[in-house]
Amino acid sequence: MFNYKLANPETWFGRSSDQQLYLHEKVLFSNLNEPFPFKTNKTFALLGYSSDEGVRRNHGRIGSALGPDAIRRQLGKMPNHLGEDTQLIDFGNLQCINQDLEELQIECTNAVNYFIENRTTPVLLGGSHDLAYAHYNGLRQHIKSGEKIGIINFDAHFDLRANTNGSNSGTPFYQIAFDHAKNSDSIKYMALGIRKDANTKDLFEFAELHQVNYLFQKYFNMNYLEHVQLRIIQFLEDVDYVYATIDLDGFSSAYAPGVSAPSPMGFSPDVVIESLKLIIESGKLIGLDVVELNPKYDIDDQTAKLAASLIHYVIHKL
Repeated sequence: MFNYKLANPETWFGRSSDQQLYLHEKVLFSNLNEPFPFKTNKTFALLGYSSDEGVRRNHGRIGSALGPDAIRRQLGKMPNHLGEDTQLIDFGNLQCINQDLEELQIECTNAVNYFIENRTTPVLLGGSHDLAYAHYNGLRQHIKSGEKIGIINFDAHFDLRANTNGSNSGTPFYQIAFDHAKNSDSIKYMALGIRKDANTKDLFEFAELHQVNYLFQKYFNMNYLEHVQLRIIQFLEDVDYVYATIDLDGFSSAYAPGVSAPSPMGFSPDVVIESLKLIIESGKLIGLDVVELNPKYDIDDQTAKLAASLIHYVIHKL
């Protein structure tokens, strides 16, 4: 793989023990170019999407290519509560060479396909949100005829911009919707945390046309938790599998200052955790990514810690 770089074990560090009390002591390392080496009932595959080309094309703040390793550095310090039969494997990073985002997406799709073929849950680390198109395509290859895969996006933005001038961090769900439309099918897409001040009216019109489920940020909080849960449950009932994608710029900059497009008007971690709990308990979650971490603008690694905590929660809850 032209865009591939093996994992660097030095990004995993923390307190030491002789009982694998911390994730840096639990994590294993492997290579996408080799046969899958580990066979257990529960395996999580970490893969970095080390690119901010999509953000650059979308006129955002570049720097998210550094996101995957920043997440690893925080995740490694966290306590390990995984069972002995659960494996956490770091497969390294895919990188964007010569600004060839489209080739990167193809390689990312192939990597996700490799994980699913080996009954492994992909956990992708971003990187710009254009990875969602690749991640979804890799998952979709394994969905049987008649089955539906739903997308739940925690985000301030729909990311439904047309890719007329090429893919970018704002186009992934437009591309997915377009692919479905070509097959006389419809996208199953829910966006949680949408803001009117972050999306143009044509994006709302496109969302309505394609029957996108969305919840405004002003209702995506703990005060409206029962309503949030009901909306998620209704969406889950209509799909067979779920792909969850967390865009860190959907959080208020009070929690996530280090992102490509920060805003103080975002949501908080508690409602996201409650939402993830419902998704996981449905038994339908087959892929997760956390995107748009930009360490260049982070403060005391606060955003990287948030990303790592979300991943820590999901892999332990699963």
